[in-house]
Amino acid sequence: MPIYEYRCRKCNKEFEVVQSITAPELKSCKFCKGPVTKLMSVSSFHLKGSGWYVTDYGGRTAPVSETTKASETTAKSEPATEGSPSTSSASSSTSGDKS
Repeated sequence: MPIYEYRCRKCNKEFEVVQSITAPELKSCKFCKGPVTKLMSVSSFHLKGSGWYVTDYGGRTAPVSETTKASETTAKSEPATEGSPSTSSASSSTSGDKS
């Protein structure tokens, strides 16, 4: 059953009521019995499962920002491994100078 939101015009309190779609709107506040107005609220509606555009035709590709971050991370890790052997070769040449 849907949840409807109401605001009292007298005490200005907001409250939610679980009502069927065919039930009449509330006329009075549950706190002070003053007149109420029905509010428009955001729905948390999400299509799940197969048979919807997102799963059947839309496809899921990574956004450009995520693809770029992944390639930057890979690029940053590669020079670090290349730098290690050059550091060890530099240390071996330094140890060769001492001998």
